[in-house]
Amino acid sequence: MELRQLRYFVRVVELGSFSQAAASLDVVTSALSQQIGKLEGELATRLLQRSSTGVRPTDAGLAFWRQAQLALRHADDARVAAQLARLSGHVSVGLPPSTASVLGLPLMQAMRERYPEVRLHLVEALSGHLATMLNARQLDLAVQFQVDAARRWSVQPLLQERLFVIGERALAGLPRGRSVKLASLAELPLVLPSRPHNLRSVVESAFARARCEPRVVLEIDGLALLMDAVAAGLGATIQPGAAAARLQREVQREDLALIPVSDAHARRPNLLASLSDDELSPAAIAARVVLAEVARQLVAEGRWAGAALHES
Repeated sequence: MELRQLRYFVRVVELGSFSQAAASLDVVTSALSQQIGKLEGELATRLLQRSSTGVRPTDAGLAFWRQAQLALRHADDARVAAQLARLSGHVSVGLPPSTASVLGLPLMQAMRERYPEVRLHLVEALSGHLATMLNARQLDLAVQFQVDAARRWSVQPLLQERLFVIGERALAGLPRGRSVKLASLAELPLVLPSRPHNLRSVVESAFARARCEPRVVLEIDGLALLMDAVAAGLGATIQPGAAAARLQREVQREDLALIPVSDAHARRPNLLASLSDDELSPAAIAARVVLAEVARQLVAEGRWAGAALHES
């Protein structure tokens, strides 16, 4: 049963004519009659008595008409309430630095447009620190790259990021092709985060599968400083495409190469983790929906280099 069918039925009873009701509803008479027929079929009851002079409700139709009017009034009240009400409150969202460089600003803009009364608190930090904050209830939700099964969070797959070699084109050992295999990078000087960092684990695991080891010449745990070192030619790095986004915006340099790694296992998953639904405020639930939608839109529009939506 649809609200449309209720509106059609009420108008036919009010006007006592299918043709007049169809004209007032701006539909053809046959379509109106078909919807009323479906309604009667669903109820297994004759609602209208048709005659040469028009239509009038049966006893069942009269009882149904009164309740239909009430249901339509409630539906109209609900619509008005939804239009007038504005979601408000506060939500804290954690983003790792590379993710923030792509997702941060679009998320802020989308939240401002859809929920202007919600105060958004964004925290940019390493994923391990975000996990600690989420566990301490200092964040409502955060993008994570791995999740401990012991955590009692709500987790949904967001996307997967392909890894890239990023470095000065003149850097010795930097590959020249359109893509590269990790096995060919054993001698390339690399600037990477230290071992507790999730990306370092992803990179080392990918090299291990390729049966070689990365040549790490610098360890830097801040993305901005790490990319400064790469831009200065102190080494190349292996990062998801999002890590290069801010550098590409702020430093317009054609001598920096962004080369995709072709190894199938060289991927970093992005997960959207949050407190359990019964702990989240309506504002936080809305922000979680918006974040996922914005991420999907960025991928669909090609604005998140090397990202693909999660298969599930």
